[in-house]
Amino acid sequence: MPDNATPQPLKGLRVIEFTHMVMGPTCGMVLADMGAEVIKIEPVDGDRTRRLLGAGSGFFPMFNRNKKSIAIDLHLPEGAELARKLCASADVVAENFKPGTMEKYGLDYASLQAANPRLIYASCKGFLPGPYEHRTALDEVVQMMGGLAYMTGRPGDPLRAGTSVNDIMGGLFGAIGVLGALVQRGITGRGMEVQSALYENNVFLVGQHMMQFAMTGKPAAPLPARDNPWAVYDVFTVAGGEQIFLAAVSDTQWRGFCDALGFADLKAEPGLATNNQRVEQRPALLKTLRERLQHRSAAELSALMEQAGLPFAPIRRPEDLYDDEHLLASGGLADVRLPDGPKAGQTVKTTLLPFTLAGERLGVRLDPPRLGEHSRELLQSVGLTDAQIDALKERLVVA
Repeated sequence: MPDNATPQPLKGLRVIEFTHMVMGPTCGMVLADMGAEVIKIEPVDGDRTRRLLGAGSGFFPMFNRNKKSIAIDLHLPEGAELARKLCASADVVAENFKPGTMEKYGLDYASLQAANPRLIYASCKGFLPGPYEHRTALDEVVQMMGGLAYMTGRPGDPLRAGTSVNDIMGGLFGAIGVLGALVQRGITGRGMEVQSALYENNVFLVGQHMMQFAMTGKPAAPLPARDNPWAVYDVFTVAGGEQIFLAAVSDTQWRGFCDALGFADLKAEPGLATNNQRVEQRPALLKTLRERLQHRSAAELSALMEQAGLPFAPIRRPEDLYDDEHLLASGGLADVRLPDGPKAGQTVKTTLLPFTLAGERLGVRLDPPRLGEHSRELLQSVGLTDAQIDALKERLVVA
């Protein structure tokens, strides 16, 4: 299917985005990928996420594709007025700044919806309204206080998850809220405010462990120390120091596991016939399996497990996924041009949203924008002339 035929269910929707880092940009990216015109309003010196190094260097190009950029100095009255003018043309406004920031510029929900009752306003915050709402939140902060770091790390050694799970999912829930508000607006003709938060997202993620305690009265142990309900459900170090995860989570899978790997003696052992028996023998069984598997290659084990229809996974690093045959064949990666940094202008692969519409992945229509790349076009769309835009640029109201 050609790019112009890829489903764009939100085409014609205008979104104004005042966001930075990961959470807010993720919300906007979801809407942009589904076809909305998403306009990122940046400071005249650029979203500082553009300049992050190390683990933050991928934030801007990852979460800002399919967007347009306009740079406005909101500290200047003229700049704030321009932003409000753009918002008056919008269906959705999204922001993820600390409480009180948007009010300073007349860009809060109450101010904007008075002039635009159809407006949907998505606030992506650290906390929903309550005692914590004025705290400064980070993904790390809410993982620590919300039980996720406790569950991920070893006992006594809390460990944050290895990606920005709350930032990304908080943005996703913000976008889900926007989609629901759009449906409601189609019925009532009025917009609403949508709020999403890192902390509440994190609590939702650990809700299964809270429910376990509610059901059993027994606190959930950190995953590395949990009472595992399956005996074969672990990482094994094999030939050449490679690692692979292998599992057998039913009696049928156990028999298939033994058949695939040539462990007829273990299959015939009466004390290992049922899952609960194997769990009782787990330490000794795992010791035996580690000894038998340590000289076999991960590639051989993968082939045997796949042929037998059993769960397995070689342990890979993020950079290994660029060569993943499934992602390459299924269209899970797409080209983007980098807008900033030492590789600005170069094309690299990015990951797409993990769903299809009408059998198609939602691709990249616009590369992550250069700072102010669309300023003139967007100001013209709300009635400014070239002469007016030139004057704003000269006074550094707009870049």
